[in-house]
Amino acid sequence: MVVIRLSRGGAKKRPFYSMVVANSRSPRDGRYIEEIGFYNPVARGAEAPLRINLDRVEHWLAQGAQLSDRVAKLVKDYANSAPVAE
Repeated sequence: MVVIRLSRGGAKKRPFYSMVVANSRSPRDGRYIEEIGFYNPVARGAEAPLRINLDRVEHWLAQGAQLSDRVAKLVKDYANSAPVAE
């Protein structure tokens, strides 16, 4: 099964997460198919705390991918806060 989840990076006490599409059997920080965004929970100043390529998320969901619980919440919040292109 293909799942969209967070992969941890960054330093000790300073997490940085990549949002990746991966096989559910792969390790958390291991092999992945595609990186589709990032989440920085400790962003400061002008740093972006969250960036997601919503087109790719929709593509993978159409292919049958599942969202992890945390990613589902992040995507929902990002989609509601992202400006609508006219």
